[in-house]
Order: sequence, then C-alpha cells, then structure tokens
Amino acid sequence: MSVFGRVAVPLKSRSYDIVVGNGLLADAGNFLGAVINRPRAAVVTDKNVADLYLAEFAKSMHDANIDFTEIVLSPGEQTKSFDGLIGLADQLLSACIERGDTIVALGGGVVGDLTGFAASILRRGVQVVQMPTSLLAQVDASIGGKTGINTRHGKNLIGTFHQPALVVVDVDLLESLPPREFLAGYAEVVKYGLLGDADFFGWLETNCKAMIAGDRAARNYAVLACARAKAEIVAGDELEMGRRALLNLGHTFGHAIEAGLGYDDRIVHGEAVAIGMVMAFDLSHRMGLCSADDVAHVRSHLDGVGLPTAPPADHGLDVTKFVDHMRQDKKVQNDELTFVLAKGIGHGVVTRDVPESRVVEMLETELA
Repeated sequence: MSVFGRVAVPLKSRSYDIVVGNGLLADAGNFLGAVINRPRAAVVTDKNVADLYLAEFAKSMHDANIDFTEIVLSPGEQTKSFDGLIGLADQLLSACIERGDTIVALGGGVVGDLTGFAASILRRGVQVVQMPTSLLAQVDASIGGKTGINTRHGKNLIGTFHQPALVVVDVDLLESLPPREFLAGYAEVVKYGLLGDADFFGWLETNCKAMIAGDRAARNYAVLACARAKAEIVAGDELEMGRRALLNLGHTFGHAIEAGLGYDDRIVHGEAVAIGMVMAFDLSHRMGLCSADDVAHVRSHLDGVGLPTAPPADHGLDVTKFVDHMRQDKKVQNDELTFVLAKGIGHGVVTRDVPESRVVEMLETELA
C-alpha cells in the first residue's frame, strides 16, 4: 500500500479527507476503522465490481474485525432509479443497518450516487464512505456529497447533498476498467483543466497518452490534481449556490443528450459530457467569449484521445425537445437556463445571459 496524497475537504462538522494512492483496497478495513462509530457496516457494490474486488475488500474488513453485510446490485445506469433506490433501502433495512452504522459505496458513479442517496435518507441519515472504482467516480462523483437518481425527466433530478465521512481512491483499480469506461472518465479529468486550470490542460496534452496507457505516476498525478480542484470548489460552495456550478461544464448539454437517447448504450455519461463541453465552447464562441481556435483546440484534444465530439449519427435528437430536456436542468432559476461557458481554455464562467436563439443556432449545427 502506498498513499500518494491526501486532500482535506474543509466543511466544519462535515469535513473529511480524500486519500489517493495505490493498493489502498487491501487496507480498506483500517481506513474504515478510523471513521466508523462501531465495527458494523454494509458494503454496496455491483456485480462487475464484486467479481473483481469484493473478496479483497472482505478480507480487509475481516482483518480489521469489522462485521459487514454485502449488497450486490445490477450494473448500469438503469439501476439509478426509484426502483433501484427502493430495492437498496429495503436490503439495508433487512440487514438492520442502524443510524450509527456505516455504508460503504464500492463502485463507480452509479453505485456512489445511489448508495449516497440511500444513506442520506435511511433512518434520516447514515454515514457513508466512498470507495470509487472508476475514473469518473474517483475524480468527480465520489467527492462533494451530491447523491441522486435519474427519472424520465432527466438525470440526477431527485437527490440530496450528503457528504461522505471519507473518500478512499485506489488508483490501481483503474487497471481493470474497459477502455471505453476509462475514456469516459477522462472527459471529467479534462473538464477541470477547461474550467479553471489551463496549466493542467497543458499537462494533459503532454501526458494523456501515458495516462490512458496505464502509467501509474501520470494517473496518480491527474487524480490527485482533480481531487484538489474539486475539494477547493466544494469547500467554498457546498450547496452549489454559485461557483460550484462551474463543475457542470458540459453537463447541461450532456444530460440532455443522455435523456434524449433514453440512457441507452449509444452514449455513456462521460462521452455525453465530452460532447457537451464541445457544445459549451461552441456556444461560448458564438457569444463572443472565446475564439474559434479554442473550440477547435478542445474538439481536437477530445478527438485525439478517442472521445466523441458529436452525438452518434442515429441520435434522432430534435432541437426543440433537446431544449426541453435542458429546461429540467437543476441550475434553472426563474425559468431561465443557467449555462457554464468559457472565456477561453481554463476560464469557465456561469451565466444566464444567453439568448435562446444562440443556443438553437448552436444545436442546429452540432446536431446536424
């Protein structure tokens, strides 16, 4: 086991650490032992992760003398639903998980979001520890306390803020990710450079190939950099009343793409975010905020690593319906859409001053 770095998320009584390193799963019981109220827990995971890592997690729990219940869910975005929430809550209650116990989310974004939500409402609040296994979850979904499920109206529209007690990021777990899933997470990594750190984006341009190929040092550096960036933003705006909205760069458009495609496997979340970031930069250019070169630069970088920069050819997305999906975005205020745009690479901005005609113009081009 090797700890590469620790990041504090300072939120007064809800403060916690993000621990980033290698081989941390084997020591999960000791990490958990430092934050639990009593040696009793439930671990929630999915079938894919369970097959790979549940035995190692269980051994560490046994070695630390922590009693625990295993709950294994079906993998995939469809699990993040009302039915999935009810089923998970029922299993947690059947296991007699008490308010003073701890629930561990061992998995990707779906497991983390659903488990965090269940923990926040079970007996009016049970402690949760996040142990993310996907790149997307390690750099984004596991940090900051956002939980939620999807509905037919859109993604993550039902949920809570429920900060974890600890986030343990074992970067070695990324080695088992299928290439498509790793690249989907890479879109969230790029997001941090585009919204607020041009130097980090430059580092990615130099090191992305090594990172994608499996270079441990590059992966450690990128994951820790993203954790630091998100922790700093969350600490200043926990409930997303202002600056935290920057973390949604590409997401307003991306969520609309996912909803429009019915959350099927033509697009996974990170791919939708990649397309959404291109749309955000295109709209920014049309608004006079950034140059055409910036748009081309973003598109070229994402294309270069193998991420999509436009919806699939058979998308069937209609501009009017697309805008309707966007109106369900959680950042809408007083019926006005909120956009995360960019004044160039590394300079994200949040604005509501965007004429709908410009949005429609951009969508007609990008969806063509």
